[in-house]
Amino acid sequence: MMTPIACDLDEATAVALADLFKALADPTRVRLIACLLEGEMCVHELTDAVGPSQSAVSHQLRLLRAMRLVNTRREGRHVYYSLADDHVATLLQVGLEHVQESTT
Repeated sequence: MMTPIACDLDEATAVALADLFKALADPTRVRLIACLLEGEMCVHELTDAVGPSQSAVSHQLRLLRAMRLVNTRREGRHVYYSLADDHVATLLQVGLEHVQESTT
């Protein structure tokens, strides 16, 4: 069961939460996170899966990393991306369930 959100949510927490949702407000970033649900991937694999240029994918990944939604691991010349934690997967899955529920 989810913890209820208090009506007296402090300003800093409210801003941080709004920023999190802003990070998820871009279709490319949502698709990148969806790909990473399957596991760790490099920029090249993500570019093949999502479609924009490698520089566009790298830019979006930088934003997701700044928001602490993805982690990186370097192996030689390659950087691999993964979801930061299970909360990110849960956010995407719950949002997807909500969208699919409201369209049927």
